[in-house]
Amino acid sequence: MPQPTHDRRARAQDDALDLHFIGNATVLLSYGPLTLLTDPNFLHRGQYAYLGYGLVSRRLTEPALDVGDLPRLDGIVLSHLHGDHWDRRARRHLDRTVPILTTPHAARRLKVAHGFHHTAGLRTWRSLTLQRDGRQVTVTALPGRHAGHPVLRGLLPPVMGSMLEFGPAGGLPRLRLYVSGDTLVHDALDEITDRFPAADLAFLHLGGTTLPGGFVVTMDGAQGAELARRLNPRLILPIHYGDYTVMRSPLSAFLAEADRIGLADRVVHCGHGERARVPCEPGAAPKVY
Repeated sequence: MPQPTHDRRARAQDDALDLHFIGNATVLLSYGPLTLLTDPNFLHRGQYAYLGYGLVSRRLTEPALDVGDLPRLDGIVLSHLHGDHWDRRARRHLDRTVPILTTPHAARRLKVAHGFHHTAGLRTWRSLTLQRDGRQVTVTALPGRHAGHPVLRGLLPPVMGSMLEFGPAGGLPRLRLYVSGDTLVHDALDEITDRFPAADLAFLHLGGTTLPGGFVVTMDGAQGAELARRLNPRLILPIHYGDYTVMRSPLSAFLAEADRIGLADRVVHCGHGERARVPCEPGAAPKVY
């Protein structure tokens, strides 16, 4: 027996990914009853993030939410263990029973040193699925490289990108979200398109983070646009820019390069503190508010 038209419409309206850009690489994601958080960073303006080996960076922006304002979480996707992605406020105040999906390096530290025992370390191309009330997300760890110089690779923590596939529990994905993590563009990223259809939405970590000596360890505007060209997502949301003193490449650099190579119409202009709804319906336009 066919379902009433209003029921189908209500279900279609609910079949969307809602996001709240809290700041830096921290985004709150809701797919129906399922709620996730990426790279929790809740330091306030003027506070310092510890980046290792005595290096710190001052925050220039306020997070749109404090850690105490978060809703119930079904999981946290953590790209790597750096002070601007997992800070002392997250360590002290997040619920230690929430599953954290991250690199094996970060998982060991979070379990042993900080008591987050529900942490899973995912090696590249490994997946884990979370479910709630008929919805699910499968998170797959993807390649990432935080630095180009071989010496720096040994000093910076391992980083992962991730593919988040949202859909009905036990069913096929309805929306794919790529999260780059703090990676530079390198050839191993090309394998993502061999294993996954093009993402519906890509979160690109930008900022051109520059360490002493001039070493760039996150994508600047040109690299971000190049990665978008290679992976060919339907929509692009730039994040991780302008929040810390080590970030030297402004959002405008990415927007200009995206426009130059013909990707400007794919950019979702969702700034710090704003929300967006991305429908799962192919071709449907996102709404920013």
